[in-house]
Amino acid sequence: MDNLIKILVVEDEMLIAAKISMLLTNLGYEVTGILPSGEDALMHIKENKTDIVLLDINLKGKTDGIEIAKKIGLQSAASIIYLTANADEATFNRAKATKPSAFISKPFKQLDLQRAIELTISRMFENETQSAKENNVINEQPVILSDRIFIRCRDKMTKIMVSDILYIEADRNYSRIFTGAKEYLLSTTLKTIEEKLSSQLFVRTHRSYVINLAHVDEVAEDHVIISQKPIPLSSGMKEHLLERIQTL
Repeated sequence: MDNLIKILVVEDEMLIAAKISMLLTNLGYEVTGILPSGEDALMHIKENKTDIVLLDINLKGKTDGIEIAKKIGLQSAASIIYLTANADEATFNRAKATKPSAFISKPFKQLDLQRAIELTISRMFENETQSAKENNVINEQPVILSDRIFIRCRDKMTKIMVSDILYIEADRNYSRIFTGAKEYLLSTTLKTIEEKLSSQLFVRTHRSYVINLAHVDEVAEDHVIISQKPIPLSSGMKEHLLERIQTL
């Protein structure tokens, strides 16, 4: 299931949401949740890997789908596809400013949904490929020792001191290693790297993040700060993380 595109449906009309979920499942995608509110969606994305969010613009409540999309963009790289029945020009322009991957007008046909999803996935892989080229993605497995990592960059081996690693972020089947000076994109899963690092120094705070405890600047209820970067913290982990930091 981990190789399937993961889609979250945020729609407060449950009959429509159920229909969308059924269509997506039949098309071979994994529906990670059907949620009626944007606030629930934000919590879900913190805890679950999400590639695409199908988001109704006209959600009930004080916060509409456009405002939720802005907040999603601050915590996730998930692509947004808006669902809308009626969008006036002002609403459309607000939505467009969040740079969604597509709009689907309700009522919609299965082909509308299928094409919007396929177009979004195509763009996701194009962006991933371009990112790999720009960041000189390293295709060989890194050599991980107790205090350093050797990775091949172009025609030479580059050394990264483990103590210099701030955090590591999952990016689909890639991993991004962040140091204070540079970012490295490896064609290696986060799980593979995590298994080879010291469990005393590194801890997974979220499905998509492993952090270096020595570089934590702040610990909040739902995130930590490392080098001014907020990193999601899974529910209930704060006390455990503080205990781990005190043992360093």
